Amino acid sequence: MFSYIRPAVVAASALLAASAAQASDADFLESLDGNWTGKGTVKVRTDSSPVSVTCKFSSDSTASSLSLDGNCRGMVVVSRAISANLKANGQKYAGSYVGAGTGTAGLSGARKGNAINLGIRWAKEVNGDRQARMTVEKVGDSGMRLTTVDVDPKTGKNVVTSQINLRRS
Repeated sequence: MFSYIRPAVVAASALLAASAAQASDADFLESLDGNWTGKGTVKVRTDSSPVSVTCKFSSDSTASSLSLDGNCRGMVVVSRAISANLKANGQKYAGSYVGAGTGTAGLSGARKGNAINLGIRWAKEVNGDRQARMTVEKVGDSGMRLTTVDVDPKTGKNVVTSQINLRRS
């Protein structure tokens, strides 16, 4: 007699869980909105010495997207424009990244906790292949960390090629 109630409860629970996950992703993305400044290091290649950089970013976010536009300066005379645009589709993220000097790279991945973990598909070969990883991580209430990791073609080891620690300005 009550056999129809169980599937209805299961379906309702699944819908509520999906809505809660979507809401938390929306809150997460919107918490990254604003102006950011910070410092970090960048390596041009996995075997090069890191260069200290100072960066400024403007972030526009909605419940389903994140757009970062900024500039990093190193050694007083070197400057590079950096941008990333992400769209959320449920738990998945996809978009583009410009900043490595090889053209527009593709991004795809998912959020886990306070970080969006993304695979990068470079427009051209970088460090012997066209793949790397990027993490956009919320740090506390007013911090964000952008990290890229690539594999050194000589050693096969993961190398942090950039890490930029930002604070809301």
